[in-house]
Amino acid sequence: MTPFGYKMRQLRADKNVTQQQQADFLGVSKAYISALENGARGKPSTVLVDQICVWLGLIWDDAEELKRLATLSHPKPTIDVRKHTPDAVMLANMMAQNIERLDDQDCRLLLTALEKRLR
Repeated sequence: MTPFGYKMRQLRADKNVTQQQQADFLGVSKAYISALENGARGKPSTVLVDQICVWLGLIWDDAEELKRLATLSHPKPTIDVRKHTPDAVMLANMMAQNIERLDDQDCRLLLTALEKRLR
């Protein structure tokens, strides 16, 4: 499940509406909504995210957060490290080769450290 899919599912559940209702409003299939939530589809388009924000009645910070999560929700990200240092290449490869060994706590710890460093 992607961060976007998780958040969208949460928001939809909070409003007590179904995937079918969301799909009907957006003009997409229920299967597509399910695939977005489960991470089987790549990140949604900016236009679709805007439509989802309207449908959910999100404003300001909530809408911006959903948009931010959409940009971070590609289920198969690629990292081009050709022009980076050997350490950057090693980091990218270690993550790609070992992500399945990390549990939620490990991921949260690494994310927190990275977010802190990038501020």
